[in-house]
Amino acid sequence: MREAQGRGRTRGRWAGRGVSAVLAAAVLLLTGCATGSSGPPHAHGSPTPPGHPHPAWNPHPESVAALGDSITRGFDACSLLADCPEVSWVTGTRSDVASLTGRLRGSRVGGSWNFARTGARMAELRDQMAQAARQRPQLVTVLMGANDACARSVDGMTPVAEFRDQFTAAMEALRRTSPKTEVYVSSVPDLLRLWSVGRRNPVGREIWKLGICPSMLADAANTGPDATARRAAVRDRVVAYNGALGEVCGRYPLCRYDGGAVFQYAFGTGELSTWDWFHPSAQGQARLARLGYAGVTRS
Repeated sequence: MREAQGRGRTRGRWAGRGVSAVLAAAVLLLTGCATGSSGPPHAHGSPTPPGHPHPAWNPHPESVAALGDSITRGFDACSLLADCPEVSWVTGTRSDVASLTGRLRGSRVGGSWNFARTGARMAELRDQMAQAARQRPQLVTVLMGANDACARSVDGMTPVAEFRDQFTAAMEALRRTSPKTEVYVSSVPDLLRLWSVGRRNPVGREIWKLGICPSMLADAANTGPDATARRAAVRDRVVAYNGALGEVCGRYPLCRYDGGAVFQYAFGTGELSTWDWFHPSAQGQARLARLGYAGVTRS
């Protein structure tokens, strides 16, 4: 996920191409996507002090900035090892995706920017917030956290307290520089759901052996007690991340958490990239766009 928007990419397919060293060179760039059951619900806003009413949420913002990781950059959705921002669920321009920005065009959406970066962890969100704040968008979207769970091992995952502090610092930075900007926060996808779908595909299992999200996807065919416990620990961490996102977001009147909508959604094989069986395909991006639009525009 790089600078605003991006260059067009042509759609590609696996079509029998061998898994090569080119894939291995990009393993560290990869991030996760999938879904399952939700964590606890969280309030959208903090108590209102007497005499200080909350500013009203605008369900039809006229400018949007997208923050996050490879999911929001459309990585591996159009061609191998490449971002494809034209299918991004937030800022994409392809009609088959009908991105959040595209769906808001009826409310005369003005500028849109994609500051997400492939491989980003929560520690980077503050810098992305700073880039967005300079544009003074009416809405910022956040979908980040899969890379914090997709470590080389369970011990390498970002601690929950650190994750929460990083998200809080990013929110505070935005509030200081662009206090009227709304923030819509998507939950981290359920990586266990992704494993349960992709492990049935022989191509996907071979690609995962290159080291994609090893904390969850390593030794994908192994259903023994140790492997099962490892995957459960990763899922528990994702649930805890989502709890932290909802908790912190709930402190700010102009922040909405999706309540676990992305985490709960049961992505199918058609909604995963056929290049890596890990990132959303264009169809998966379209599903994220629908979920995001419903969350942003609800009254």
